[in-house]
Amino acid sequence: MVGKQGRVTGRIGPGLVGEVMVPVRGGVEAFYAHPSVADEEFPVGTIVVVVEYFPPRTVYVANALV
Repeated sequence: MVGKQGRVTGRIGPGLVGEVMVPVRGGVEAFYAHPSVADEEFPVGTIVVVVEYFPPRTVYVANALV
């Protein structure tokens, strides 16, 4: 999971649990998402990269375009 890119489908920000869709096992699955840096925000549609994964469905993400 770490290093995979996904698209934000539920806004991610401080104090929020967002959602990202990440391609896995030949399909696309939804994961609960938090920002890897506490004050970052990611609006819907942003492409992010997974930097931490906590099974079964939680990821911490960073902006993929940095």
